[in-house]
Amino acid sequence: MELISKEEIDILGEIANISMGNAATALSIMLNQRVDITTPRISVINRSESLDDYEKTCIFVQIHYVKGLSGNNVLILKEHDVLSMTDMMMGGDGTSPDPEVNEMHLSAASEAMNQMMGKAATSMATLYDTMVDISTPDVHKIDVESVKTFEKMFESNSEKFIKISFRIEVSNVIDSTMVQLYPVSFAMEMVEKFRQRKAAGAIGKE
Repeated sequence: MELISKEEIDILGEIANISMGNAATALSIMLNQRVDITTPRISVINRSESLDDYEKTCIFVQIHYVKGLSGNNVLILKEHDVLSMTDMMMGGDGTSPDPEVNEMHLSAASEAMNQMMGKAATSMATLYDTMVDISTPDVHKIDVESVKTFEKMFESNSEKFIKISFRIEVSNVIDSTMVQLYPVSFAMEMVEKFRQRKAAGAIGKE
């Protein structure tokens, strides 16, 4: 039996398009730069494959949903992208960032992700017609080999995750990939809420 159907992948893609489109707008305002996020690519992966796209260190942003949805998900960012974004938030052009992420960068990343995912939550609240709210994101710099740190990032013990990959472009400075990970059970909760709203006629057919 397949873990997730094509219809469910399409629904997750639609939700991601709406929520991350608004998140990109929020980031654009913070950076004072044009931000483009492409149509997401969705796949089902094993927990052990989550960091395969990253080398050495990366930045994990954990988002907890405290209203409307029950669960959490993780955004994974490349270290250099966080450095460039932080430089732009502080008035630089992002082309000559600090050489290494420190607590200041993590704090700035937390604020940026709070704004982005707050906008994403607002979009989902409109989609589901219910209050959706998040707590302040937890941001961590982790070594890709640090499996123990990664294990602690999820409330779910699931070995399977939905991976949503976006290409993100910020002016001519960043052309990279942002990854969002959902435990399958949490992704299915979002799909079911979407179906219920669509059945009620609240979401128009394409």
